[in-house]
Amino acid sequence: MAPSHYTAQVILRGKGHPDDLAQDRQGHLLFSDDTTGTIDRLNSDGSVTILLRDPAGPEGLVVLADGTIMFGEQTTNRIMKLAPGSQTATVVRDLPGHDSQATCKHGVDGIALDPKTNTLIVPDSPIGNVYRMSLDGKTLHLLAAGISRPVGASVDSNGTVFVADECGGAIWKITPSGMVTRIGGFAMPDDIIPDGYGNLLVVDLAQAVHAFIRFNPASGKKEILDSQRYIEPQGILSDSSGHIYVSDDAANVIVKYTPIP
Repeated sequence: MAPSHYTAQVILRGKGHPDDLAQDRQGHLLFSDDTTGTIDRLNSDGSVTILLRDPAGPEGLVVLADGTIMFGEQTTNRIMKLAPGSQTATVVRDLPGHDSQATCKHGVDGIALDPKTNTLIVPDSPIGNVYRMSLDGKTLHLLAAGISRPVGASVDSNGTVFVADECGGAIWKITPSGMVTRIGGFAMPDDIIPDGYGNLLVVDLAQAVHAFIRFNPASGKKEILDSQRYIEPQGILSDSSGHIYVSDDAANVIVKYTPIP
């Protein structure tokens, strides 16, 4: 059974503008800050260490087994990597789309690691495509097209891909066999993860919603788990202990949720 409740604890407030989230090999939270152009680490004492300065808009993050950070760079619409201990990122691949100031045409936002295939799931936000990309960037395979603005992505234990469609008010499901299904009923979903109990955890940044949501695709049941702490929630992450982390770059917070059975 999924946890019936969570206790909430603000673990970062007023230090940067936390956007997308990841966790390093030591268990520290990493967050991108598109506003100030950094990738940061939240230390156990509550301090923040800047790992990379990147004025081109770092967004979605994943951490590989060797500690390499892969991330999307929004202004250039390309995938980058930061080697352990390095302060300079290198280009992995330029994506086919191009960043634009037009509504819903900004560059790449979220990315996800598929641990079974050791590949990246990359939503090409400006043109509405979702790709599977090799870690070296040499192979780019189209999984879905025609999405309004695909942003956050995740992969469940069965290899099913879920993508948040920020400007289409929907979640897209892509099965390993290639079946693509649209699930509507959202406002502006920005990031999404499976909870391991058959539900999806979604952050919706629309001003009328601004919430952390649990959604069951089978039943259609939707629960708002929290909205009071948020203005525009952007990132969501779970760890091996079942804790959930949600970031909001407008409220300048990261909130940790501990499950209560």
